[in-house]
Formats: sequence, C-alpha cells, structure tokens
Amino acid sequence: MNKKLDTSFYLREDVLQISKDLLGKVLVTNIDGEITSGIITETEAYMAPEDKASHAYGNKKTARTEVFYMEGAIAYVYVCYGIHNLFNVITNQKDKPHAILIRSIEPLEGIEIMMKRRNKHTLNKTITSGPGSVSKALGINKLHNKLSLTGNTVWIEDRNIIVEFIHATKRVGIDYAEEYKDKPWRFYIDGTKWVSKV
Repeated sequence: MNKKLDTSFYLREDVLQISKDLLGKVLVTNIDGEITSGIITETEAYMAPEDKASHAYGNKKTARTEVFYMEGAIAYVYVCYGIHNLFNVITNQKDKPHAILIRSIEPLEGIEIMMKRRNKHTLNKTITSGPGSVSKALGINKLHNKLSLTGNTVWIEDRNIIVEFIHATKRVGIDYAEEYKDKPWRFYIDGTKWVSKV
C-alpha cells in the first residue's frame, strides 16, 4: 500500500539518517494533472549551520535561505548556474537548517511525460540522473519552493521498497567547503544504475 510520508518523518533530528531513509521512497509530482514519479536512488545531506557546503552555513539568512529555518516537510528549490532547478527536502524543527538534495531517481510512473520534459527519445539513466534532471523530468521548478511535502503537488511515498545496501561517499561539486568537502554525506542504493556519479 502506498503511504504518503507524514510530517513526523521529516522533523527528526538526524539528517543523515533521513537521507538514508529516503532511499527507496517514491517522489511523486502532480503537475497540471500529470502524475510522474520515481524511486529515490541518491541523496545528499546538508547540515547547517556548521556545514560549509550548505547555503545556510553559519546561520546565513537571506531571501533564498529563509526556507531553511522553517519547519521541515517542505521543499527547497533553487536555481543552479541559472539553468537547473534543484529539489531539496527541508528537515528538522524550525530554526534547524537541515536539507537533503535529491540527486537521482529511477522513473516509475509517467515515463513518457518525463521523457518529453527532458526532450529524450530513449529511456536511459540520463533522464533522471543528476539533480537538475530529476526536477526537469518531474516538472519541479522555483514555483514549488517552500511547498508542503504533505500536500498534493509534490510528495514522497513509502511503497515498502526494500533497500539492502547503501553506499556513503563524499558529496559532489563542493570543493569550496574546506574540511566539509570530504564528509561522506552522499548516499546511493547499491547496484542501481540510476545514480549521477559513482
């Protein structure tokens, strides 16, 4: 039975554990009546205020980062390089700036819709591998920033998919983060081809 994750899942304190627990869960969108979904296969945890890779490092507060300080169970969507919308899950209690980047999914429902959004003609891992590809395939954009993940536009379900082994490695593209660049806070499902990098 498909069960939408409730607020309590996101409000837990351990962002690393939540990042692992999201693997095997199903990210679903309902955009203009079109349902698309995919199994989450790769995540990255960001643990501000101490994490130098986080947008909220040092409790930085700007118009962009204010979403970090809201209660968990909402989306954080930002534009990277002026092109890619990146979808993150805000976790923990209010004023605890934790977030998880969804880096890759395995397509499940609405595959033809996802392929059209990605302008692809062949189903392969490039459809939804990499955070920018995930958002584009699922129709997620900046308009979904601060959106509740317990609503009916973007949400995550538990479909009882068993994840047997998880790899933990350093995160991608954060060489500026000094001692935090090598933290093993990127997680992906062992054996899946639906990952951005290995």
